[in-house]
Formats: sequence, structure tokens, C-alpha cells
Amino acid sequence: MMGKSPLWLAFVAAMVTTEVLFRLRLGRGYDRRTALTSLALVLGGIPFAALNGVIIAAIYSWVWSLAPLRFPLDDWRTWAVGFLLVEFAYYWFHRTSHQVRWFWASHSVHHSAEQLTLLSSFRLGWTSLISAGWLFYAPLVLAGFDPWLILGLLVFNLRFQTFLHTELIGRLGPLEWIFNTPSHHRLHHACNAAYIDRNYGGVLIVFDRMFGTLAVERQDEVVRYGLAHREATSNPLKIVVREWLFMARDLLASRGRNVGRILFGPP
Repeated sequence: MMGKSPLWLAFVAAMVTTEVLFRLRLGRGYDRRTALTSLALVLGGIPFAALNGVIIAAIYSWVWSLAPLRFPLDDWRTWAVGFLLVEFAYYWFHRTSHQVRWFWASHSVHHSAEQLTLLSSFRLGWTSLISAGWLFYAPLVLAGFDPWLILGLLVFNLRFQTFLHTELIGRLGPLEWIFNTPSHHRLHHACNAAYIDRNYGGVLIVFDRMFGTLAVERQDEVVRYGLAHREATSNPLKIVVREWLFMARDLLASRGRNVGRILFGPP
């Protein structure tokens, strides 16, 4: 869903290079090991992303065949309403990914970097098909929104978020009221108790305001990145599978008790 056009990749590469140069010039450093781990996660995830994409597209196509009505793609109102609904669905997908262990097992990969950079935005789990975050968007297809519209809006959502993963952009004034910004998203990646599990929005921040999950940067609380209760590691395979392995361990130890809580309780 990230979109891999050559022009987009070239643009991202230019922005990543620019960020590296600015971080070094400002004395903030650039962790090469973290960057290499991010690249390994991207490269290792390519076949999984391709397989997941094919299967999810097939599922959405089947759901689309069941839709009792279909909104026209050539009507701007379809796109406007679709955008808001995708943002709403993304908010709840993202929030659930932090609050339900089954979903967190995939999403934790994205939060594993201890330095927030543009490159860390591409740390994505390889098990999204299993964790089933795609279920959050299936009702929109059934409601009559073309699967390609949903997928296109999700690509836009994720591309927009690429540029939220940086420490080089400060607060953006009135834009902070409506849009997700680097300031908001830095806190989303924080493991501090004051910030953790906040700011779930994609392009918009309005649903965080509506549902009480908004946090803003504080002068007295320096942001720390990474996973609060996991040791740092540069092993990409370990990052991808460890939450699933911990879950399996807990299931075996439970001997059939509290299965629902282990799978679907808080991480």
C-alpha cells in the first residue's frame, strides 16, 4: 500500500539524504545501525507486502461484489466523503493496533526505532495479513466505495505520514488544530508515560481531539523513542516476530486459560 513508483522513491531518497545532512550539521547525529535495520525491514518485507496486497485486493474485490450500491468515482463528493471515512477507519485501526495485542504484534515493528527519522517511517511489519488491520476498511467497500478509491486514499495517507517522522520540523501553528504534524507524530512514537498511546491520526488530527487521545509536546518532558517494555535490537527478524513469539509463549503457559485476554487484551 505504500506505493513504490520510481519518482516517489527518488523523492524520498532525496529527502532522506537532506535529513541526514541537516541532522549531522545540527549535531543531532544519525544512527547508521538504526538506518540499516530500517532498510533491512523494508527489503525483507517486499515479498510479504506483495503477497499481502494480492490477497487483500482479492478479499476487497469479493466484498465489492456484495455491495448493494456503488458510489461513482467521477463525483468529487465520493472522494471527499471517502477521505473522511478512511481517516476515521484509520484512526480506529491505529488506536486498536496499540490497544489490542493481536494487532500490536505487527504494529510494534513500526515503533521499534529509537531515533525518529524519515527512514524509520518505512519500518512496517511483515504480518499485516495475519493481524488483519485490513478489516477496518472492508465495511467502506461494502458500503459502496470502490476498493481502488480506498486503497488510493490509504496510499495518500501513508505517504503523507512519511514526512511526519522527523525532528527537524517544529510546531506548525494553526495547522496543528486540523492536521497531523511532525510535532503530533513525534509524541505518537514516544515511549514516555506522559505521551504513550496518543495521536493516532493519519492526515487529520481531528479524531484525536474528538475522542480524547490528543497530546502536545511539553517543555518539561523530553521525547524518548522506541518500545517501552522491550530491549533495543538491530535484528530485523527479531523485531518482526518477537511479539508473536511472546504471545505464543503466553498461550502455551496458560494451558488454555485466558486465551481471549492473551490474544486480544492490551499489549
